[in-house]
Amino acid sequence: MLEHYVKKILKARVYEIADIVPLDEAVNLSIRTGNQILLKREDLQPVFSFKLRGAYNKMVQLSQQEKDKGVIAASAGNHAQGVALSANKMDIDAVIVMPKTTPDIKVDAVKRLGGTVKLHGDSYDEAYQQAKVIEKEQDRTFIHPYDDPEVIAGQGTVAMEIMKQCQTEPDAIFVPVGGGGLIAGIAVYVKYLYPNVKIIGVEPDDAASMHDALIANERIILDQVGIFADGVAVRQVGEETFRIAQEYVDEMILVNADEVCAAIKDIFDDTRTVMEPAGALAVAGLKKYIKENKVKNQTFVAVNSGANINFDRLRHVAERAELGENREVLFSVEIEECPGSFLHFCEIIGNRGITEFNYRYSHAKIAQIFVGVKTADAEVEKQELFELLIQEKYSIIDLSDNEIAKLHLRHMVGGHAPTIKNEHLYRFEFPERPGALLRFLSGMGQNWNISLFHYRNHGAAFGRVLAGIQVPDHELEAFHEYLDELAYNYWDETNNPAYKSFLR
Repeated sequence: MLEHYVKKILKARVYEIADIVPLDEAVNLSIRTGNQILLKREDLQPVFSFKLRGAYNKMVQLSQQEKDKGVIAASAGNHAQGVALSANKMDIDAVIVMPKTTPDIKVDAVKRLGGTVKLHGDSYDEAYQQAKVIEKEQDRTFIHPYDDPEVIAGQGTVAMEIMKQCQTEPDAIFVPVGGGGLIAGIAVYVKYLYPNVKIIGVEPDDAASMHDALIANERIILDQVGIFADGVAVRQVGEETFRIAQEYVDEMILVNADEVCAAIKDIFDDTRTVMEPAGALAVAGLKKYIKENKVKNQTFVAVNSGANINFDRLRHVAERAELGENREVLFSVEIEECPGSFLHFCEIIGNRGITEFNYRYSHAKIAQIFVGVKTADAEVEKQELFELLIQEKYSIIDLSDNEIAKLHLRHMVGGHAPTIKNEHLYRFEFPERPGALLRFLSGMGQNWNISLFHYRNHGAAFGRVLAGIQVPDHELEAFHEYLDELAYNYWDETNNPAYKSFLR
């Protein structure tokens, strides 16, 4: 199988449309980690992503009859641009089905390249099913984003370039994984010619389709996937890509959204380029691998797979990057409500940088303060700071890993409502599309009263909502049935300590 794929990669015609992009050293990250970190700059491709390699390699080999029928594809964005650009170059009619949640920057790019866009569903999988319907209805040629040997071979040219550009054989190559086309292409080439180089895949912890499939030894289907890293939000990996990964992928690493945001910042610091979340996965996984294995003086390559990010998402990325890098500690603390208490508290904090300091009067004797402190290494400095505060008899709640605190509370601290009855707190993910809020409110009717509502648009595919709703205990079952029928992701946060400290 390896030799067969290597021949395909060597004969791939990607350079009729793709560029040979550089392998740049990430100087700052290399110094920080004590290793040589090299970034494969697929963000510099004409469509700011590696995806055009596989799309073009597939389409250029179609028969004239297949080209004349026109092509159809499903994509969360980057494959769509690759198909559209390839179709434009070869004068082929292209229809691409994209999820309604696709960032505008990707939808607009496809239209600009001449592709016909049809928005359908909230995920890649729903768009894929619609694309298969159109394929049959219009008798079009389907261009799969990852589960096709020619697509895999096209993506494999990334590995061919990496190995030519490396002065010495790298110890490992870190690859973002969605459906598996990129890691499959890289793995077959590298393992055939350089079997000692590790191939390590990286996925978001809320879209771990390859990770979970390899553990289960079969292609599982995730119930749902997080779409912060929309470029890899796939519920099931490809059949061929899974087969290759079973044989030739050495390890899978899962990272959370904060770690991805920190990686975006790391790449920006070294390149002055902003990756999309999926594009920074490899660096996030690389950093985690180095930290967990305590390795030094090795050479690692990370594939920067894409830079198609909406500008308005940068606010959320910047906000979470410090937490992902362990450079910020969030906590609440009780202090006396009396003259001089703030001064004494700040004296204990000392010269540490304050990133948050939120307070609202709520009690004659006790003040509840929400604090963010900037650190160089949160794991070490947090313990030192908390020990100082505890010695001074302060009551502390660590909120650094608390989703409500990070997403909402830091922007709306205060507002205790001690007299309110039957209030229950829920955190929601609303689809970011017209009518989502109206549907939520219409379904509630006059049954339950909203007592708290906070929404922030992060430029992502889902809006984060925090809502306090008055529901008598005997109606809770009916209310939960309504939420289940609504089918928005939700979490009951009524017992969350952050809620009890600042809002209840």
